[in-house]
Amino acid sequence: MASSRANRHAPYVMPDESEPHRRTWMAFGASRGIWGSKLLPAVRENLVDIALTIANYEPVSMLVRESELSLANKLMGNDVELLPCPLDDLWMRDTGPVFVKTPDSQKGAIDFNFNGWGGKQTHRRDSAVAAFVAEQAQVPVITTDLVLEGGGIEVDGHGTAIITESCVLNANRNPGLSKTECELELKRLLGLEKIIWLPGIKGKDITDGHTDFYARFASPGVVLAAYDSDPYSFDHAVTKRHLEILRDATDAMGNRLKVAVLEAPTRIRDRFAHDDFAAGYINFYLCNGAVIAPEFGDPQADGACREKLADAFPDRDIIQLNIDALAAGGGGIHCTTQQEPKF
Repeated sequence: MASSRANRHAPYVMPDESEPHRRTWMAFGASRGIWGSKLLPAVRENLVDIALTIANYEPVSMLVRESELSLANKLMGNDVELLPCPLDDLWMRDTGPVFVKTPDSQKGAIDFNFNGWGGKQTHRRDSAVAAFVAEQAQVPVITTDLVLEGGGIEVDGHGTAIITESCVLNANRNPGLSKTECELELKRLLGLEKIIWLPGIKGKDITDGHTDFYARFASPGVVLAAYDSDPYSFDHAVTKRHLEILRDATDAMGNRLKVAVLEAPTRIRDRFAHDDFAAGYINFYLCNGAVIAPEFGDPQADGACREKLADAFPDRDIIQLNIDALAAGGGGIHCTTQQEPKF
């Protein structure tokens, strides 16, 4: 109880993604060295589709290598602001800062010390992206010793977070730190009263099981959660366990969570299909007035996703995009974006 009372006076709070945005940040950072010659053009097309779709609803600022400014301008024109910046890759959700606010609506930007998802990928340039974005946004940087990524954090904006243990409580990010120590620091940084910990799963994807592939708040007390019905999938048991935890959980206000399930597609298009294809619907993005979500060519599952998102967000347009190339690289729409709140 003492830590909860202390955090009622925390200087910063992380707003829920559904609150109004000033803009969306992205990175045109795909490279042949990481993505290969087959995926690279299609990944760029996916990024452009996402950026231009969001730009119909709010401004988009895209970081671009100087050598690719001409290409990016050709693909996106004046609909997206292009900012030269050294990059390793495209995952702005993880490399960019996490924006927070004070009670009087002053902004801060947390730099969570991106380390390539525990040293799995080169990240010298991407480790500087959070500070660069904060500078461009003219927002002060908030420092911490914690190492994690924005994709590992999901908040309701009212004191509750859902976070995966497999990411934060991992020796490749935070060696020697206990769960209690991590929780206290996260509560201090994000203005939290309660963290609902999901186990996640280590070592199966580059992120070690980010929250934004498993559970998202639709509103305070309402969660959209993933379920993989394929008994041979490594995500089957873990998503089943997550549903049990979430259905038994209460939020910071003491209310039991209502959980709506978004079941993974049972089939995908053949073009980029492989065993590690990230076929799930939870990695949607909320921008001003719309939900940008994936579709995978499974009419039944895609349609069910659309219906449940429409139920959860009745005042927003539901836009579904083919992002198969990104999914082939283990990510999704939410992974490519980072919202800057508008106050």
